[in-house]
Amino acid sequence: MPKIFEYLGILIFFYSNEHEPIHVHAKKAEFESKAEFYIVNGEISEIKVSNIKGSKPLRGKDLKDFESFLEKYADKIVEKWINYFVYHKDIEFERITKRL
Repeated sequence: MPKIFEYLGILIFFYSNEHEPIHVHAKKAEFESKAEFYIVNGEISEIKVSNIKGSKPLRGKDLKDFESFLEKYADKIVEKWINYFVYHKDIEFERITKRL
């Protein structure tokens, strides 16, 4: 489970056996959601946040924080996904403690 970011206590990660579309998971305490990235002509056209079956979804402030994070770091998340799953490179974990 490669952890790629922590933002205000929300852990953002991939599972090691991921599949397309490119997506990340976000977890805080017992709450977990995922964000899928839809790419058209090499550009992110849409980011869709959804629930994980069997888990309580992020909500309230945590969900808003996750959405804000996605807006700012979407390109970097996609880059890390490609580096890890396509190029099999190690990826760096980053902790962000200040609100964006």
